[in-house]
Amino acid sequence: MAVTPSIHGMWSTRLAFILAATGSAVGLGNVWKFPYITGENGGGAFVLIYLLCVLFIGIPIMMAEILIGRRGRQSPINTMRTLAQAENRHGFWQLVGWGGMIAGFLIISYYSVIAGWALAYVFRAADGHFTALTGPEAEALFGDLVGDPERLLAWHTIFMVMTAIVVSRGVRSGLEQAVRFLMPALFLLLLALVGYALNTGQFMQGLEFLFVPHFEKLTAGAVITAMGHAFFTLSLGMGAIMMYGSYLDRHTSITRSAVLIALLDTLVALLAGMAIFPIVFANGLEPGAGPGLVFLTLPIAFGNMAGGLFFGTLFFILLVFAAWTSAISLIEPAVAWLVENQGMQRVRATVIVAILAWFLGILTILSFNQWAFSFPFAGEVKSNGIFDLIDILTANFMLPLGGLAMAVFAGWMMARRSTLEELQLPDGWIYRSWRFAVRYISPLGVLLVFLHGMGVL
Repeated sequence: MAVTPSIHGMWSTRLAFILAATGSAVGLGNVWKFPYITGENGGGAFVLIYLLCVLFIGIPIMMAEILIGRRGRQSPINTMRTLAQAENRHGFWQLVGWGGMIAGFLIISYYSVIAGWALAYVFRAADGHFTALTGPEAEALFGDLVGDPERLLAWHTIFMVMTAIVVSRGVRSGLEQAVRFLMPALFLLLLALVGYALNTGQFMQGLEFLFVPHFEKLTAGAVITAMGHAFFTLSLGMGAIMMYGSYLDRHTSITRSAVLIALLDTLVALLAGMAIFPIVFANGLEPGAGPGLVFLTLPIAFGNMAGGLFFGTLFFILLVFAAWTSAISLIEPAVAWLVENQGMQRVRATVIVAILAWFLGILTILSFNQWAFSFPFAGEVKSNGIFDLIDILTANFMLPLGGLAMAVFAGWMMARRSTLEELQLPDGWIYRSWRFAVRYISPLGVLLVFLHGMGVL
């Protein structure tokens, strides 16, 4: 295939791409989900399984998505159509691009709302709302926020505008400049919080919770949880990494880049655990799951510790930065498609996508208050209405199926010559290991994650 630069621009350096892709991968789940599931599923034993899953599932699919993106140099839909034609495959493969773009659009609609919570808590932490906070007061503080649609709408709007401003400025002036600031800042904030946690007196207990292996807790369900997180944490299956790969120059090693991105993503998650759990244990609190840990437990901890006002504010700024770097990658594929297919200027395309996602986000806002309803799914009762429906549609269906399709396309539909040429590897053990993993191990792993998410396993 003829090699042409993307019409949207190119990353100026390999570092810019790595920071952007790591920013896409690092999100809210790194800060609250990974530390919790690690502690609950065997600590160091789970980390070991997780790293193996990243090696054999996450990295091979990430390499596949980057190579597809760089070879096509267009939005996911047009890239899949172009490559299917080049490889003499059926045109329905462009549906993989459609699925990824739509999934990203659906996710940003509710992700912006949740990120708005973190944005609101930056100011709550800074103005002393956490001082001497008790459990019932923390619940009331959070309940007042999510129970007020107008306040949620305001924070959702602010975060969506923040995201749109970055994307509208293009690859180098927008995406690249943002991640060059946000990612180093995120790491510095994390290190500052870890340093703070060192002085809580419970740092070793936090490390034990995260890293001491408890193989008795390592069930089949824990292994599938590790597979799922290895896949979802790298921002795979939604076309974001494919889009970022389309802006990558021909001289950058896809293999080395994918490994480094996976390592940095895992490092952020581990550092988050090292920062969070000593603070939680020092206050005699339980390391609860999910948003409850961030919006209920940690405010109590920060509010009852020396320096808690300052470091609590830093923590929620960290959370906003993590969400922001992910959000810009979620909106980018749809913006690129409008520019390519409708001839729009980037600013106008960004405004259209952001407004549509903003409107859809109103359904998520109302899911936590006025329009809340419950329904059963996979043996659980979901209680947040439309938000849960969108989350299930994307996380349980669209992303696993999208990742599976990308692995199959790169491993089975693309000619060996094409993938060798794009990966720029000799036909040796590294390439053969990748090809075996992306053809057999990765699809099987993602299929197990899909079946687990459906409640079949």
